[in-house]
Amino acid sequence: MTSDNTATTETVDTEAGPARITWHRARDHRLVLAVSHGAGGGIEARDLKALAAALPAHGVSVALVEQPWRVTGKKLAPAPKTLDTGWRGVWPALTAPGPPVISGGRSAGARVACRTAAELGAHAVLALSFPLHPPGKPEKSRAAELLGAGVPTLVVQGGNDPFGRPQEFPEAPEGTYDLVEVPYGDHGFAVPKRAETTQEQALELITDGVLKWTRSLG
Repeated sequence: MTSDNTATTETVDTEAGPARITWHRARDHRLVLAVSHGAGGGIEARDLKALAAALPAHGVSVALVEQPWRVTGKKLAPAPKTLDTGWRGVWPALTAPGPPVISGGRSAGARVACRTAAELGAHAVLALSFPLHPPGKPEKSRAAELLGAGVPTLVVQGGNDPFGRPQEFPEAPEGTYDLVEVPYGDHGFAVPKRAETTQEQALELITDGVLKWTRSLG
């Protein structure tokens, strides 16, 4: 399959303000992967950029979604319910091309995707660096959001993520979610220079894992 390497942007009005979608389109797309950023950064995150570069050549259009608070230049993310409102507002634009839409995000964006997946009719959920708990506070688990997504879910988690290491994730019935571990990766999937896994290899683990999973979705 082929892809269109030229990214296009689209502004969408939502009840939380204007959001922005940057499209990386596959010419013969079978799926759309819509992913949003976390509370501390934007769509320039290394994992989001890697997915946008790799997946369109394999029939998956990637839509990088900037929540209204980022579009308007604010430095602090709003309350979760406002993030959900923004995501609901962009959903019609994400489904407009036609193919099934995977709802995704990193960190806070992953929580949004999980919370709204069933309501919006998402085909599946991609949770990048799911913040299972605040750092150092495992008792404040957000596992219920992940387990309650209600659709096929893939978690991609750094081996050294202080918001939840892979071994901390709860056991769940088969088919609830799958997990890909990025060895040595932190919350942003950065790996230390002394690690056996290079930064390039870490990003390949992410893109290969997500691509394999998308093929399993049918």
